[in-house]
Amino acid sequence: LIHGGPESAVWRSTDAGKTWTKVAGGLPTGELGRIGLAYAPSNPSIIYAQVEAGEARGGLYRSADNGVTWEKRNSSDSQGQYYSKVVVDPVESDRVYVMNVNIMVSSDGGRTLTALPSRNKHVDNHDIWINPKNNSHYLVGCDGGVYESFDKGENWQFKANLPIPQFYDVAVDENGPFYNVYGGTQDNYSFGCPARTRNAHGITNSDCFVTMGGDGFYTRVDPRDPNIVYASMQNGGLVRFDRRSGERVGIQPQPAKGDPAMRWNWDAPLAVSSHSSTRIYYGSQRLYRSDDRGDSWRVISPDLSRHLDRNTLPVMGKVWGVDAVQKNVSTAFYGNISAIAESPKQDGLLYVGTDDGLVQVSEDGGKNWRKVDKVEGVPEDTYVQRILPSLHDAGTVYVAFENHQNGDYKPYLMKSTDRGRTWTNVSGNLPENGSVFAIAEDHVNPKLLFAGTEYGLYFTAQGGEKWIKLGGGMPTIQVRDLAIQRQQNDLVVGTFGRGIFVLDDYTPLRSVSADLLTKESALFPVRNALSYLPAAPLGSATKGFQGEAFWTAPNPPFGASITYFLKDGYRTRKQQRQQREREATRKKETPPYPVAEELRAEAEEEAPAVIVTVNDAAGKVVRRFNAPATRGIQRVAWDLRGPAPLAPAGGRGGRRARAESEEEDDEDAPPRGGGGALVVPGKYSIMLAKRVDGVTTPLPGTQSFEVHSEGPSSREDRAALADFQEKLSKLQKANAAADQAATDARTRLEAIVRAIDATPALSPKLREQAKSIEKQLGEITRVLRGDSVMRARNEATPASISERVQAAGSSLRQSTGHPTKSAMEQYQIASDELAVEIPKLRKIVEVDIKALEHDLDAAGAPPTPGRLPNWKK
Repeated sequence: LIHGGPESAVWRSTDAGKTWTKVAGGLPTGELGRIGLAYAPSNPSIIYAQVEAGEARGGLYRSADNGVTWEKRNSSDSQGQYYSKVVVDPVESDRVYVMNVNIMVSSDGGRTLTALPSRNKHVDNHDIWINPKNNSHYLVGCDGGVYESFDKGENWQFKANLPIPQFYDVAVDENGPFYNVYGGTQDNYSFGCPARTRNAHGITNSDCFVTMGGDGFYTRVDPRDPNIVYASMQNGGLVRFDRRSGERVGIQPQPAKGDPAMRWNWDAPLAVSSHSSTRIYYGSQRLYRSDDRGDSWRVISPDLSRHLDRNTLPVMGKVWGVDAVQKNVSTAFYGNISAIAESPKQDGLLYVGTDDGLVQVSEDGGKNWRKVDKVEGVPEDTYVQRILPSLHDAGTVYVAFENHQNGDYKPYLMKSTDRGRTWTNVSGNLPENGSVFAIAEDHVNPKLLFAGTEYGLYFTAQGGEKWIKLGGGMPTIQVRDLAIQRQQNDLVVGTFGRGIFVLDDYTPLRSVSADLLTKESALFPVRNALSYLPAAPLGSATKGFQGEAFWTAPNPPFGASITYFLKDGYRTRKQQRQQREREATRKKETPPYPVAEELRAEAEEEAPAVIVTVNDAAGKVVRRFNAPATRGIQRVAWDLRGPAPLAPAGGRGGRRARAESEEEDDEDAPPRGGGGALVVPGKYSIMLAKRVDGVTTPLPGTQSFEVHSEGPSSREDRAALADFQEKLSKLQKANAAADQAATDARTRLEAIVRAIDATPALSPKLREQAKSIEKQLGEITRVLRGDSVMRARNEATPASISERVQAAGSSLRQSTGHPTKSAMEQYQIASDELAVEIPKLRKIVEVDIKALEHDLDAAGAPPTPGRLPNWKK
């Protein structure tokens, strides 16, 4: 690294940038590095410059005449490649802030600098905003994120809801389905987090745990014991972390007597053997092997680098001397191992890559090494970023070379089928200026590969011939590493700036082919689903009362994920017409104006839909619901529940009419929505159909899967609960039907009374008869819903049928266990009482009200709800 050069200087323009003059008065001469500039908002003639220079010439400079002449105020020379930014207080022109490991502040124009208080705040500061209306109020951006202070740094608030970690490497354990993802981040430690939780609100910061400090890099997990985690940091630091105790044991290999200095990569590679869970590999310029989880090490290779002296290599066209600005500061010692891999198919087949462009191969566990020093199509000395031996063939290996440090951003993703003797470029159509940082291979389909690049995540189902960018919420961001959780078929993606993303169950991508994409539709395999009740430790399914600053990340959708493909999708008549009109406009033609019949058909058409049908092992339909009908790959989730006992409400209805009456309260009514009961664990199948223009047509394909129980309840308890909930569902439907019938009858009776009052020919006794029936209906309604009159006066009232039904159901809403005796008792009481009230209600609806309506017809009374006129021409 050379951080300065002859062209670095301060330039000044007085004509808005048309012409420029190099500033010399008082600033250091010779080769300079990075320069930060800031003017004082309260006095724009005062300008500060934080200048990086060699031989103690750098420091903080100040100009009081608009940058014409300068005075050195302080020799503090912040490390320019990271910092050098200077900020002036908006009110006090002599108060200056210089970004550094700690924020340095001066109140005397830069003559003295002291560290701003930073208690419980991350270091490595890059920017500060000072409130111009209150200069005690700061916002600071540093390697830890964003912090806020209202008292000039005495106390800091951390903004914990920004998903911005920069991950170098990621890993997973094989402890599914509630497995953990691990990673190492830029200056924010190595840590682990669950990929999913049992909590309805998802994943929180408190679910995560630190495994190692410093800049976090490689993490690897013991394949047999997920509690044993290896985590590394810069300069080869390595620990073995025990999740059970939280203890860390330092296991970095140490030089033996007489060993040369160890050259560690900043991101020293680490590998755990597929053939022995206690065997790990680690590399400096030599490869180390441990067979006892890092308690002891032995060297199994010579120096595997090119043995180049970095001080003889030209930078910017020349070889620089020892006094060059920031020469080799914060760099790894050149000539080190940058990638390690062991073949999962053949014990002892090892691959090592170096930062100076070598691939080294050993087929005997490190006794002998074969050097690959030139790969056709890859520039020499190109950094070896990743090595991935195939899971399917011992002779196949993939290598991602990365050459951005030489100004070359091309993708170099290479494949060898003969252990590195010959190579094929499988970069295909990856972005021409997007370096490849990561590669992953599916453990089922050897042609399904994933690539992490400078510009996002790509996959190929053709072994690299054609790559497709993965969107679906995945941002265009540098993807540094990939890991596959094989139990769940999840792809874990480590990004440099947006944290970790998980593509849940990518198995549909195994089936993507040119032939499939020509079909009208395709239904992909369905992963087995977990049945459990998500917990709500915050009191709700969201963030509770924690506020929006409380960070949560979503769990995978609960239930069974159903993935399907539609070649063209299904569009409404209106959408088809609009598409024809757009095509005509592009052709500069005038589209025909739709006729009345076409517009009516558009208005009356039911929107197309894909219908998902779920059957149990006996072929019984347990759920049916609509899904998107748009083109492409779609994914929906079945929540593992049967249909809701009550249909969703639609528009104005009886409940609203009843709420508008004096005696009845809308809140007393039984719920009209809500999901059904969880199904019993077992085998299920999925089928699709399309509904277009009201006609339903099956789509080809059926996928079977299993629902597995998760939680303390036995299968017998779940079966007993399901049986009870099925009975309860029937009671809920009957109760809701009776309630609605009573509401409708009340509406009809009120209208009948008004119609009688408006018809002089009718006898007043008919009105008395109607009011008597209305009173009977009120008594039935009180039994169904409760005494709303007394409840409105805050008096205790006897339990109604609806309340008993609700009590029986609500007591089991958060349980998968056997129904309680109380729930069954409430069910029985409600069932018996409803059996008494329904015949009374039926007589009123089917006999008494109809008799009244007959008399109204005979007398020519005004119309009432539900009464058709007896009209003859």
